[in-house]
Amino acid sequence: MEFEFFIGIDVSKNELDFSVQQGKCFLFHREISNEPAGIKAFVKELKQLPGFEMNKAVFCMEHTGIYNNHALSCLHEKKGNICLEAASQIKNSLGNIRGKNDKVDSMRIAEYAYRNRESLRLWAPKREVLIQLSHYSGIRSRLLTAQKMLKTPLKELVGFSKVKVAKQNQALCSTALKAIKGDLARVDQAIATVVSGDPELKRLFDIATSVCGIGKVTGVQLLITTNEFKDIDQAKQYACYAGVAPFTDESGKVKKKARVSHMANKKVKTLLHLAAMVAIQYNPELKVFYERKVLQGKHKMSVINAVRNKLIERVFACVNQNRKYEKNYCRLVA
Repeated sequence: MEFEFFIGIDVSKNELDFSVQQGKCFLFHREISNEPAGIKAFVKELKQLPGFEMNKAVFCMEHTGIYNNHALSCLHEKKGNICLEAASQIKNSLGNIRGKNDKVDSMRIAEYAYRNRESLRLWAPKREVLIQLSHYSGIRSRLLTAQKMLKTPLKELVGFSKVKVAKQNQALCSTALKAIKGDLARVDQAIATVVSGDPELKRLFDIATSVCGIGKVTGVQLLITTNEFKDIDQAKQYACYAGVAPFTDESGKVKKKARVSHMANKKVKTLLHLAAMVAIQYNPELKVFYERKVLQGKHKMSVINAVRNKLIERVFACVNQNRKYEKNYCRLVA
């Protein structure tokens, strides 16, 4: 699509800063409250501009989690073209920059939208059932973090203090730990209910978890992070997203060892690591692969990373072919 107006939005908890460009020409800046009423009023103001039409404008903003929700909902309702970008993507594209404030940030986002107008990827809302699944997954992660914060010091206290003191501390935390355990069980049940209650989610979940090593938690994260395998539908793309794809580092005669990037979803990377360890233990084929590569002198972590990639490739191959993983699968030749 060809855009004429480029609106950069700097999002914070309480305010939204809008910078409006017409082509390369900066028009004005406006700061409003991060509330639906303020956003709708601003859209009305935009429509008063000469030649302004919603289909000729693109609204670009950084991904800031739930703080985006009001802007996304209102602009989508008004049929606006929305571009939701990672903050690092915008920052890295602008080169060396000095100083920042909300107004300047919104102007830089508008400039980013203008420069990349031919390659902008427009945002589309996820299904409500997937958003609900994402919220449940987030609650589960926070409960696990709280459980770990309580359990770890209690375990360490056993070896470095008197038995009586350790038992007293454990007794004081027992009610909280029991409550967290109960909440985790309820969240897991809620996640299972959401997945089983939606035919498409269940189909994709069953396919993903049919691969040896991919458990329920990893399967849910695959659904959430790929948007039901719509936003990311290729194994190489997801390997890059998860930080398990090695990249070369060469310049002239200098050739360094290929390494994975630190720009990754670390939560997914951790889950894939655990999945790889399970697969190496219980999948005979991957176990033989791991042992062979280690005997050849490959670093263990390098081989485990290769197993992560194999798991990703298997999941995406099965999803793209709409079938569960088969150990002795034979491709039909036409």
